[in-house]
Amino acid sequence: MAPDKELNMYNDNPTINNLNTKIVDETRQGEALELESKPVAGGKHFYIESYGCAMNFSDSEIVASILAKEGYSSTREFKEADLILINTCSIREKAEQMVRLRLRQFDKAKEKRPGALVGVLGCMAERLKAKFLEEEKLVDMVVGPDAYRDLPKLIAEAEDGGKGVNVFLSREETYADISPVRLGSNGVNAFISITRGCDNMCSFCVVPFTRGRERSREPFSIVAEAQDLVNRGFREVTLLGQNVDSYKWENPETGEKKSFAGLLEMVAQVDPRLRVRFSTSHPKDLNDDVLYAIQKYHNICNYIHLPVQSGNSRILKLMNRTYDREWYTERIDKIYEVIPDCTISSDIITGFCTETEEEHKDTLSIIEYSNYIMSYMFKYSERPGTVAERKYEDDIPEEVKSRRLTEIVDLQNKLSLQSNQLDVGKTFEVLIEGDSKKSTEDFKGRTSQNKMCIFPKQVGLEPGNYVMVKVKSVNSATLFSEIVEVCKDLNA
Repeated sequence: MAPDKELNMYNDNPTINNLNTKIVDETRQGEALELESKPVAGGKHFYIESYGCAMNFSDSEIVASILAKEGYSSTREFKEADLILINTCSIREKAEQMVRLRLRQFDKAKEKRPGALVGVLGCMAERLKAKFLEEEKLVDMVVGPDAYRDLPKLIAEAEDGGKGVNVFLSREETYADISPVRLGSNGVNAFISITRGCDNMCSFCVVPFTRGRERSREPFSIVAEAQDLVNRGFREVTLLGQNVDSYKWENPETGEKKSFAGLLEMVAQVDPRLRVRFSTSHPKDLNDDVLYAIQKYHNICNYIHLPVQSGNSRILKLMNRTYDREWYTERIDKIYEVIPDCTISSDIITGFCTETEEEHKDTLSIIEYSNYIMSYMFKYSERPGTVAERKYEDDIPEEVKSRRLTEIVDLQNKLSLQSNQLDVGKTFEVLIEGDSKKSTEDFKGRTSQNKMCIFPKQVGLEPGNYVMVKVKSVNSATLFSEIVEVCKDLNA
């Protein structure tokens, strides 16, 4: 686990994605990633790291596409790059600290590579642009999440000795016409961004201030991107947004409307071989139509990430989550009613302002009630500029936060193990994603319920194939299995 156990429980979902070198989190380094775009001899090279959520990872792929059109190719080593970019996250203070550390390392690398540029992208750009550019002089460019199309002009300004800055937040930008370069791709899984920004003003969150108002991407461009991925051999897409369930699009000419449930069906119909996942859901917007769409289509995965944040209604009101405990548990009940074999995961913040021991116990009880297979668990970290920072005192002692977090992590570990133990002897359809991290003799792949399986390879099979596996043994994170059947109808 990461320091203070502030790390998700799912081994293959790291906190930090370093696209061109390695996937890492706060305590371990993972495997080197293959790049879709290869360095071109004699040309300019860029290096990019992405911190935080899957949306940042997806944005970095958009940036790579824009740079590719300008003649840049990617490199694994920042010391070889003409352009070093870091895509930032402001959700937690620790992420910002890590970004500052990396910027100092990049600054030293520039001394040995005259003319190299360093740029900060994403969520930290607007909030800390003056500090980066003027006080610490660590960067040459600061580019907000809605200004990536402006990168060629900003690079030119920086090359001429100026400072390339654009942190304007747009009400229209969705990058719908840009085909992302799939950096770090395994050729099987891909992200498709369907919304940008967020209209939910949760009191602890900086996203509405760093990513702007919510807007939805035109659905036919989403379907076209999914079809292109299928044609290139990809077999799973994750539809991304800060709040995917609030997706709404209206044709300005005909008035035709499309909800998230409708979009889900459109993407599911692209190809039965294409698995569809989505993240993240908001409890107030997860309606029954979405659940029935999941029930209707075999290739929409039976897994929902439904952040609760707290199990206590008073704390939820302070967080401005716009639902209470009763609303959340009703949604949990409905999920299991409509999709009995669905699994659920969550986000949990402990130690929010004024949280009492009884309110902490409410969070423990809702974790148990919901029977999450995994959770992203954090101590509350006050972020500058948020409503909570302006209105509430961060008054829970650090040692109390740490102890409560330990209790939450221990409970989630227990529930994860119990859930996996119930799968022993069962058979699941699994999409092969690649080699296991620990052995090239084994494949890894996930069930529809988002549980990771490890199983011995068979001759003739490769990533992107579907197989049926039988679970032999488990731990809290993994189902150790064996192949019992090849899904020939899905592998055509």
